[in-house]
Amino acid sequence: MTKKNTKRIIRISLLVGTVVSLFFVPWLLVKAWILPLPDTVQEQLDEAIGHGFDGMIVYLDQAGKPPQYFASGWHDRESKIPANPHALFKIASISKLYDAVAVTKLAHAGRLSLDKTLADYLPELVGRIENAEKITLRLMIQHRSGIPNFTDTPNFWASPTKTYEESLALILDKPAHFEPGTAYEYCNTNYLLIQKILDDALGYDHFQFIQEEILKPLHLIHTFGSLSEVDLDDVMSGYHVGHPFDLKADDHGMLATAEDVGIFLRALNDGSLFAPGEQEIYTSIYEYEHAGWVPGYQSFATYYKDIDAVVVACYSTTDPKLYNWNLSEIINNRIIKILKKQKNP
Repeated sequence: MTKKNTKRIIRISLLVGTVVSLFFVPWLLVKAWILPLPDTVQEQLDEAIGHGFDGMIVYLDQAGKPPQYFASGWHDRESKIPANPHALFKIASISKLYDAVAVTKLAHAGRLSLDKTLADYLPELVGRIENAEKITLRLMIQHRSGIPNFTDTPNFWASPTKTYEESLALILDKPAHFEPGTAYEYCNTNYLLIQKILDDALGYDHFQFIQEEILKPLHLIHTFGSLSEVDLDDVMSGYHVGHPFDLKADDHGMLATAEDVGIFLRALNDGSLFAPGEQEIYTSIYEYEHAGWVPGYQSFATYYKDIDAVVVACYSTTDPKLYNWNLSEIINNRIIKILKKQKNP
């Protein structure tokens, strides 16, 4: 075989491989990626609704500019109520940032130790969670504990647990996924246990501490611990592909407006949230941005240092195969491209 024929066969193989791979990629993702970039953020939100999201909210805080609020689609699809940029939204795992700050403040005050173990804090779990004597609070915060993730239980979201005890029971006596500290695996059980440790250390519900030490100093009055604290009409509806009903009545932890999350994220990143000595601790244990997902709701809270901008994007439609998650990441990236283009036309 000649060198020329070999190169030709390689080119054909690469082409076939590309075609095959594209066959398995949802064309909607390809379309969202290759469409011409809109001129404005609002146009990008409207385009996102055209891709199948029921509703979308974006809060934008760029240094030197007043905050901007965007919304498109429905606040409530059945009632035909338009999306409201100031609606409450289920922020899901974005709440881990607040928990990590709470741990930071208590560790700085000497009320918690990052190097004490799960066995120290919750001795009743020795023998029920493997390596409890080796898993430190630091490792749990960083998702390096090896503890199984209770939300990975088959069909978990079809009938979610409602209490700490029910959630914990799903992983008790299960083998560890790895030795503590040797790997990273995102795990909601870590933060289930951290919240219990916080409650025990405080002697009261940890969300009260978050209110007193994080929310009140930042004047955040639209952040809540659960649905029981809010008017349900103020919550944006959430929908899951293949499920016929609005999911907003399902309680999955913290709710907030996109603006409240954005103000918190700005204070987290610029350090104004911390007392002297606290930020060094926080930086050593956790991250400065986060995303969240529960059925019907996915959200992203991100700080972009190069343009000094906080962007909080909330989408009210999820799906079983997470195509909408990938789609939302494409849309988020396009929003940033629009902002950079506007900054440097």
